[in-house]
Amino acid sequence: MTSKAWPFDQARAILRRLDIEKKRGIDRAGRPVVFETGYGPSGLPHIGTFGEVVRTTMVRNAFIALTEGKIETRLICVSDDMDGMRKVPSTVPNPEDLEQFMQKPLTDVPDPFGTHDSYGAHMNARLRAFLDGFGFEYEFMSATELYRTGAYDAYLLKALAKFDDIMKVMLPTLGEERRATYSPFLPISPSTGRVLYVPMKSIDAEAGTITFDDEDGTEVTLPVTGGNVKLQWKPDFGMRWAALGVDFEMFGKDHQDNAPLYSRICKILGGEPPVQFVYELFLDEKGEKISKTKGNGISVEDWLKYAPPESLSLFNFAKPRAAKKLYFDVIPKTVDEYYQHLSAYGRQDEAQRAANPVWHIHNGQPPAEDPPLTFALLLNLVSAANASDKETLWGFIRKYAPDATPESNPGLDRMTEYAVRYYEDFVKPNKAYRAPTDQERAALSDLVTRFRSVSTEEATDGEALQTMIFSVGKDHNFENLRDWFKAIYEVCLGQSQGPRFGSFVAIYGPAETADLIDMALSGARA
Repeated sequence: MTSKAWPFDQARAILRRLDIEKKRGIDRAGRPVVFETGYGPSGLPHIGTFGEVVRTTMVRNAFIALTEGKIETRLICVSDDMDGMRKVPSTVPNPEDLEQFMQKPLTDVPDPFGTHDSYGAHMNARLRAFLDGFGFEYEFMSATELYRTGAYDAYLLKALAKFDDIMKVMLPTLGEERRATYSPFLPISPSTGRVLYVPMKSIDAEAGTITFDDEDGTEVTLPVTGGNVKLQWKPDFGMRWAALGVDFEMFGKDHQDNAPLYSRICKILGGEPPVQFVYELFLDEKGEKISKTKGNGISVEDWLKYAPPESLSLFNFAKPRAAKKLYFDVIPKTVDEYYQHLSAYGRQDEAQRAANPVWHIHNGQPPAEDPPLTFALLLNLVSAANASDKETLWGFIRKYAPDATPESNPGLDRMTEYAVRYYEDFVKPNKAYRAPTDQERAALSDLVTRFRSVSTEEATDGEALQTMIFSVGKDHNFENLRDWFKAIYEVCLGQSQGPRFGSFVAIYGPAETADLIDMALSGARA
């Protein structure tokens, strides 16, 4: 496996880490390689959640392939559900009822939906259903359970013993006012149940306790074990790596500046920081960072309404360290790229396959499917035929590919449904036909004449039809033939670009295309 695909690069980095541990005399004692992803359950899982889990899964699969499955692996998804509720989402039922629970751990806030024991439990269930829907293999962990069942106790005691060392890491990163009150430990108030951001009056590493003033001014001493406290999020990050033995974690660029802090705290607590992969954040069509608060991105549900999940995996696979615009216009291109990679897979050798995105999307076992039409072609077919359902589209598809059926081409069958929805929501509302220039009118009229005289043999030959269209453009002195094709799209289809027009004509039919052009020349499409 010499593939240069980024998941294999990361898998090899993990192997190097294991070698370093071995040279240092670190005995893993059969401990599996741990891949981790984190989740903030203050809101619903989103496209970033999907991206982090699918990319981590790709690295895990590459590692398994490199090691031939001889080293056990785990993928854990940790929910930070012990965080205090800082804001009540406006999307929950009766949000005003939750105001009284601000700053309480999310697992101590009532579930406004009435289906689970707490708000945190509800959001965790939504996360698991979300991940299960994609077939991810993972182990779920709740931060609340890890703190309250004692799983973190040993490392919380270490953090208490190393309190000054952790403070030396954290204080230089804080402003003067925050430094005066900062503590890596956040006690849970025994009187109100809220997560408190208060300074420590004293700590006792030997007794394993902290002393602070509660909200009413009462001095309180609590053990740091048993779920009485949680750590601030930056120390928590490093502690979690040490306590759970994490070997690999990826995170967004917004964590990049803090990653050295996580690593230093992990080492202070006796752990070895994991291999870390920083990915770029998605941007909207204006180039601005996508934000759940702004609502300027695409949700997973939005994407899956118009395209198969494999295409969303491809979008996440491609250039994860490059900022990418994530908006609806990228969907058709991504769908077609997915099927292009899938089509190429069968013709590739082992090395090429390991670099092919579909290897990583399907864990080395992509399906054998090569739809005879592209998504872009289907969109134009919907437009030209005014098709409002997939049965109408299949009527044209069968003329072009008689052997194709929904049963033998399930991917194509799905694409017909996606194409109808996408056209109705995004293409149709933005169509803008224009009148042709004199040169374009003459060329289009000539094209109509030639289409009406096409032989039966040429009628479904996309290459021959494309050559014919080129010839018309040349005969009518278009200096740049791109302008000629752009004219066809704008005058006849109401858009500035489209798929290979010869292929479109082969599917739609030369005679039908001639009628479409005649209608445009008469002004009926304007």
